[in-house]
Amino acid sequence: QVQLVESGGGLVQAGGSLRLSCAASGSIFSINAAGWYRQAPGKQRELVASITSGGSTNYADSVKGRFTISRDNAKNTVYLQMNSLKPEDTAVYYCNANLRRLFSDYASNYWGQGTQVTVSS
Repeated sequence: QVQLVESGGGLVQAGGSLRLSCAASGSIFSINAAGWYRQAPGKQRELVASITSGGSTNYADSVKGRFTISRDNAKNTVYLQMNSLKPEDTAVYYCNANLRRLFSDYASNYWGQGTQVTVSS
């Protein structure tokens, strides 16, 4: 069984910072691409940032220059450093990973349970 567990969410004032973590556990062979998504009330889930197995990154225009995605392959963990937070960043943040399980010939997508980020003005 594979699990993605997010942590690091919380309440922060505008201009503050938070660091989200997404730890993958279970019988994992390798993690390919991974990403952070968010969903605000009444809105669709949107991609915030993604990172490939080689470390190439991609960001939504709304977070460029403020958020940084990174990964620690040895720990099967993906991070999202969020700086200069704004009230419009308030949402539930979800981790997604495309990974290959041990003894499997193919990769599948997995989602975490989400972590709430609330930015007060």
